[in-house]
Amino acid sequence: MDYELQDIRSFVKIAELGSFHEAADALHLSQPALSRRIKKLEDGLGTPLLERTTRRVGLTSVGRDFLPKARRLLDDFEDSILSIRELAERQTGQVTLACIPTAAFYFLPSVIRQYNEQYPKIRIRLLDLSANDGLEAVLRGEADFGINMLSGQHPDIEFVPLVQEQFVLACRRDHELAGRPSISWAELVEHRLIGVGRLSGNRVLLDHALSARGIRPKWFYEVQHLSTSLGMVEAGLGVSAMPSLAMPDADHPTLVSVPLSDPEVTRTLGLVSRRGASLSPAAEKFVAILLGQWKTEQP
Repeated sequence: MDYELQDIRSFVKIAELGSFHEAADALHLSQPALSRRIKKLEDGLGTPLLERTTRRVGLTSVGRDFLPKARRLLDDFEDSILSIRELAERQTGQVTLACIPTAAFYFLPSVIRQYNEQYPKIRIRLLDLSANDGLEAVLRGEADFGINMLSGQHPDIEFVPLVQEQFVLACRRDHELAGRPSISWAELVEHRLIGVGRLSGNRVLLDHALSARGIRPKWFYEVQHLSTSLGMVEAGLGVSAMPSLAMPDADHPTLVSVPLSDPEVTRTLGLVSRRGASLSPAAEKFVAILLGQWKTEQP
């Protein structure tokens, strides 16, 4: 193959900056030298990767497909060099995980603190993404693993369950439903419901579970993030169905949760990884701490 890592690094830098001029400055190269690197790479691959216009540089369809592969190749090379250079310490590298925001808030702070204490030289890159985007990040290899919900089976994903949590009703403490021990879904018809968008993993899970019982909630407001739902509830605009882990502590001055029933809807959170893929040593250490801590700190 007639190309080198420097050629690939040049391609990635141009793709990130969208400019030959800026990429050349960042790489401390002249523009002709950078152009020669890209031509050599494209000739070696047998296809154009970049589309050049008078104002900016874009990616061809092949270039868009090649970009994440090129990044992984550079990351793997960097991690290999670091691991060889400091093999005796075995405390270098990077862990990238894709995590739904709820789990990022609940699971990770104490785990990251313990991990940093044991391996202070290992960098942590957290991608707080929606369930669908987080799953795609793991599948594409952009994340070593993820913390996600089990909302369906994928042939290329392995899922290790961690916790099952119930959906609850989020409302203000001064709301008429706040003092109830539980409330059925049918009773919510008279209240303004705040829900997440139809493409959200939580919404898909709820719609599937409720439609099986012939229940179709009327979502008065629709938002994209659970945090937005909570903000609207706190402002007194309505009530919202929320995974229990997304709720603030029980001593929150404004918000309170009420168990939802008939039916009781739950979601399962766990570790997701690419089937058959091996984790890096740094990622394996992170997973080990996460699982070890989870066994001793059930919610």
